[in-house]
Amino acid sequence: MDNELAALTASGATALVSLMVTDSWTYARELLRRFLTRNDPSNSTITDLDATRARLLASQSTGQPHGARETVEQWDAYLRHLLEARAVSGTELRELLASLQRLQSEAARPGTVLNNINGGVQHGPVIQSGQITGLTIHAHHPDPRQN
Repeated sequence: MDNELAALTASGATALVSLMVTDSWTYARELLRRFLTRNDPSNSTITDLDATRARLLASQSTGQPHGARETVEQWDAYLRHLLEARAVSGTELRELLASLQRLQSEAARPGTVLNNINGGVQHGPVIQSGQITGLTIHAHHPDPRQN
């Protein structure tokens, strides 16, 4: 395998694994399903992808690193196998990689957030955020003797 195709499989595997833990995974999975079912009508590779994604998400939620590098290496080897077996062409793999990279760049770009508050006057802070973790809210209880 020439250096260009080796770099292509490595980039494809990296993009694939990084998309597994984003909201763009649904779209990436569908692209991969269409790409892979030509050579794997049983969808066993998609089942493997789903299991890998579940492990990655579980490791993220527990703070235990799963070993994304090993996962990238696994999918790099699989993509190389497809090329070497001539199950896919370099052109087909380039097209898949371009689509995955578009999804990856869209996942990295912040989206537009629109928040509306309805129902009257708010007597306290209103917080707008894309993601809040480790939040603790302490309620303020006025001293009833001040009334």
